[in-house]
Amino acid sequence: MDKKLLDILACPVTRQPLALLDGDKLKALNAAISAGGVRFGDHEQTEALREALVTRDGKRIYRIDDGIPVLLPEEGVEAASISGLAA
Repeated sequence: MDKKLLDILACPVTRQPLALLDGDKLKALNAAISAGGVRFGDHEQTEALREALVTRDGKRIYRIDDGIPVLLPEEGVEAASISGLAA
């Protein structure tokens, strides 16, 4: 993800800055996706993610589709709902 874009992005719910989800947490997220049941809003995620964004407090995650952050409030997922991602 472009650094300049990342510097201006904010969570639409909490207004916190966003950062890329680190490698270990991205692996945990993808493991949960593989196991089934990870939903970003009405969208059930079935494919592993290459990148995702997380709020500064680590409580909310947004997917990135084809390099485009999906920052709709209803498309975020609570990190606490996924094993290995609780802040």
